[in-house]
Amino acid sequence: MSPAAAVAPYNPYVCISEKTSVHDTSCAHNHNNKDEKFLDFKESDKLFGNDIVLTTNSDDPNMKPIPLNWGASDPFMRGPIVATRYRDGLIKHNTIGAHSGPYSIYHALAVGTNNLSPNHKADYTGAEPPFNFKQQPQWSGVEKIVSMDPFGHLAPWLFSELSQKENVEIRPTIAVTKAFLQMAELKDEVIKGNLLVDGDIVTNQNGDLRITKIAVEPVWYLPGVAKRFNISEATLRRALFEDTNGMYPELITRPDIKTFLPPIGGLTAYIFGNPEFLSDPSKKLALRVHDECNSSDVFGSDLCTCRPYLIFGIIEAAKQAQQGGVGCVIYFRKEGRSLGEITKYLVYNARKNFGDTADEYFHRTECIAGVRDMRFQALMPDILHFLGIRKIDRMLSMSNMKYDAIVEQGIPILERVAIPDEMIPPDSRVEIDAKIASGYFTNGKVKTQDELKGIKGRDWV
Repeated sequence: MSPAAAVAPYNPYVCISEKTSVHDTSCAHNHNNKDEKFLDFKESDKLFGNDIVLTTNSDDPNMKPIPLNWGASDPFMRGPIVATRYRDGLIKHNTIGAHSGPYSIYHALAVGTNNLSPNHKADYTGAEPPFNFKQQPQWSGVEKIVSMDPFGHLAPWLFSELSQKENVEIRPTIAVTKAFLQMAELKDEVIKGNLLVDGDIVTNQNGDLRITKIAVEPVWYLPGVAKRFNISEATLRRALFEDTNGMYPELITRPDIKTFLPPIGGLTAYIFGNPEFLSDPSKKLALRVHDECNSSDVFGSDLCTCRPYLIFGIIEAAKQAQQGGVGCVIYFRKEGRSLGEITKYLVYNARKNFGDTADEYFHRTECIAGVRDMRFQALMPDILHFLGIRKIDRMLSMSNMKYDAIVEQGIPILERVAIPDEMIPPDSRVEIDAKIASGYFTNGKVKTQDELKGIKGRDWV
């Protein structure tokens, strides 16, 4: 292999006390000295072979990536996402990063602990999507979809022959299934008569909802993502490389590879009613785009309106389906405004210690995180394009950032629906009134700065 492939001349010992990460056979250190800091990779050679490839380079003639033409309407002209080194993937991969986002580390642990063979070949028999999403015009071109693979739910079946021929692993990045959704609040809505049992959408007195759901793993087309954020591709690559502590050197060394699997969570779309109606403009659509909040969504924290608004979105989506339309709730893994749960809890502490008033709501976040929000909704509408959505009749969200991102992508929103006041927990008035004052949609009054000072959360004691 050419030197450009950055393969270290084989030596099972890698010193970590020097500036260079891999020593060649001329290394002068005495590796029998137990006081010397070094790593012995001989055992791992059994799993991965002798060569430790730190990165690959685009000028290496040995690199022969599987062709990938993002935006092509024909999936075979477009080509598959290939993002593993196993088999012949080292020289043929066409995507930077690893599958499964943050769960890729658990995959590595399973291999490293001999619980999973690196040569395992997945058998996808019987795992096909139970609903065939028709290809939409939005799947073509390099503008509408830049953060997910529109053919990701079909990849193992579309490219099975190519996978065998080229000896590369091709995994799905989207999975579709059917399920029933059961939440305690839905039973209450049935009892109150707000949800009617029809045996189709609402299946029983417990309020169980029949749904189709889609899990999506992000696949970034780097030129398109850069354009969406109004920065250069080079700046995007450099930022991703530097800020992840150099985790993905191919962002720098492989400018010929244009796709990237970021180590972030994906999304799940929950569809109420006939999924075909999503792309039918004659059918009314009720949509909620919801960003993850473990504290509230799962454990019921009353510091925010997240779970109440999620429940409201689910109810309204189900009712829209019962009225002959379709409902959809899209759940993004963007915990704590994509700042993470650690930062969120630190902000909670600062809020309570400084009096927790609405006028200081965003300031406390900015003091700790440097920004108030890192969700960056510019990529969010891609899932709407995948589903073929051309208009939204009822947007079950007050977020100005989500509204602007969707409308900028050419999808009109006919009505914006705020969370009902009776569903807002008293301690979350700090959050909701601060957000309304910052630009969130409301049918009510926008508080002045002086009024925000008087809106205070409860103390811990």
